[in-house]
Amino acid sequence: MDYLSLIKQPIEKDLNDFIELFNQSLTYENGLLSEVLSHICQRGGKRMRPMLMLLTAKNYGGVSRVTQYSAVGLELLHTASLVHDDVVDESGERRGQASVNATYNNKVAVLVGDYILSTALLKVAQTGNQRIIEYLAELGRTLAAGEILQLSNIQNQELSEEVYYQVIKQKTAALFEACASIGAISAGASDEEIKKASEFGQTLGIMFQIRDDIFDYYDSKEIGKPTGNDMTEGKLTLPVIYALNNSDFESMHTLAKKVKAGTINPDEIAVLVEFTKQQGGIEYAEKRMQEFSQICMDYINSSVKEKAVKDALTAYVGYVIERKL
Repeated sequence: MDYLSLIKQPIEKDLNDFIELFNQSLTYENGLLSEVLSHICQRGGKRMRPMLMLLTAKNYGGVSRVTQYSAVGLELLHTASLVHDDVVDESGERRGQASVNATYNNKVAVLVGDYILSTALLKVAQTGNQRIIEYLAELGRTLAAGEILQLSNIQNQELSEEVYYQVIKQKTAALFEACASIGAISAGASDEEIKKASEFGQTLGIMFQIRDDIFDYYDSKEIGKPTGNDMTEGKLTLPVIYALNNSDFESMHTLAKKVKAGTINPDEIAVLVEFTKQQGGIEYAEKRMQEFSQICMDYINSSVKEKAVKDALTAYVGYVIERKL
């Protein structure tokens, strides 16, 4: 099924307007800054988060200028956070393309990330909506706190699903939650409608991150990161957490401690990845995604009236679960 075409169908013009506005925001006249911003623009991506904001706004009344500037501001904030994250994680690639820090250097990456962040604040200020401005500023704080929590969690020897969800709620899920909430706010939705949209967005974000984490157990050039990359960075995600908590292989727990300590080697990672698959870690993560998808469908069936928007959001849920990259 062509999920992306279904998702775009009710918002095609709005999405084109967004892309034009976003690209304008990342344009600089000349010099190194112009070159780096152009490098980032080439990354493109599926625009999943802006599409969620546009669809949510359409559901609650329509896409406005406020919606568009909010979407650009949020996507710029997200872009800045990725540029900075690549420096923190010492990543050489982002979506199969060389990262800014790898192409240039850490100093350039940090400064360009700061420039994009300031541009995000400028764009959201143009909404003239105090509630949205505060929401986006708070989102920036949440994303930074989530990164710090993830870094501190590397030293935490506890293998807890609760901590795993706590981290992703402050990172990936916070972005999706903000898209749905701000989309609803921009269309003049009631507080009750905004709350429901927010919960829908957060649930979508959790599913999105679980799918991302499953990718780490399979080698794919499309995804742009090698198998076990999360473990290389000291991260233990849902599939391996489940496998470790539901088995008593002491040798695997020893390897998990080596992940946390940053002393694990590629061969040991391969063993831990294979163990996770054999112990049903992937199936468990997929089962959790299905449970979260039912929460999303309950929202769509109860809170979305227009058929085209309902079909688009249903396709959105399907895409998040079944995407290949």
